[in-house]
Amino acid sequence: RANSTAFGLAAVVISNDINSAITISHALEAGTVWINTHGVYDPVAPYQGHKESGLGEEYGIEGLQAYLKKKTVMVKCRC
Repeated sequence: RANSTAFGLAAVVISNDINSAITISHALEAGTVWINTHGVYDPVAPYQGHKESGLGEEYGIEGLQAYLKKKTVMVKCRC
């Protein structure tokens, strides 16, 4: 039932069995899953939604990539 929504920004799993909680977290269609906590952010960890939640990613290298343009410059040296 948890995945039967059009959205998937974040989810929380509360459990005394950490192995079951981790298994459940892998099955959840959410960009961020907290286990036995909520609202903890780390600037090096990407934060993004799945399905119709959010546009793009924030934080981490993934969040920076939206602001970067890649360019290749090829030079033949006349040396």
